[in-house]
Amino acid sequence: MSATHKGATPYYYVPAESSHPVMAAIGLFFMILGAGTWINGHEWGMYSLYFGLIWWLSILFVWFRDAARESEAGLYSRKIDLSYRWSMSWFIFSEVMFFGAFFTALWWARAHSVPALGSLANELLWPNFQAVWPSVAAGATASPGNIVEPFKTVGPFWLPTINTALLLTSGVTLTIAHHALQVNNRARCISFMWMTVILGCIFLFVQGYEYHHLYNDYNLKLNSGVFGSTFYMLTGFHGFHVLVGMLMLFFITIRLMKGDFTDKHHFGFEGAAWYWHFVDVVWVFLYILVYWM
Repeated sequence: MSATHKGATPYYYVPAESSHPVMAAIGLFFMILGAGTWINGHEWGMYSLYFGLIWWLSILFVWFRDAARESEAGLYSRKIDLSYRWSMSWFIFSEVMFFGAFFTALWWARAHSVPALGSLANELLWPNFQAVWPSVAAGATASPGNIVEPFKTVGPFWLPTINTALLLTSGVTLTIAHHALQVNNRARCISFMWMTVILGCIFLFVQGYEYHHLYNDYNLKLNSGVFGSTFYMLTGFHGFHVLVGMLMLFFITIRLMKGDFTDKHHFGFEGAAWYWHFVDVVWVFLYILVYWM
């Protein structure tokens, strides 16, 4: 639906009623139901999870395709563009709060929980426990009740530092691509977008190799005390965000190759770039707080 101003071209656009939100919610329902039942030992939950995931991704593909077509058709006004910008801003803010919660959990365990467990009052319960961080690193200390197997921790060299360089470089290549699009140099923009996508893929490969090394050689697992749980929650969820951001940039690059976006109207590009730069900044904090401190 559109409205006109004195018989001119439409200046705002209201799409027809859509089933996409309901259909996406159905996919999420099967995913949550399947995950819960699978964890609790019901084999059919695995099929429900996979079915819901495929359903959900299919709906998102159609939904985003429709939005892209409406945008390229010139149906979106400045108000619509502004609503997208506010929506992306609030989404990134929610992600900041998400990571802030886990960074706070890491700080609280290190600054308060572990020292409290090692206090004089607790020596009667765990006489061999030493309040050091990380707990039971390299078998130097005993966990409360000796319930955590000894493990080793990883420092910043070299894989985390390599990944830091990869992400920071990807932020530079993405910025160059954005500037190229603003001056209508599409070929340069596409080239640097592919560089950014490749750097994101390499980051994920390096992180996967690091996980394999830590799990098999250092015995550092998700159940390795509070250090293991916070380490994998922070680095793992960040890796998931890198995957999502890389996919966003990949599809933006495909759209660029199809001729979508102009030097003046390209918020799809900008929104993905905002998200990628957010992922870069989170990694810098994670690199310092987890690997250095």
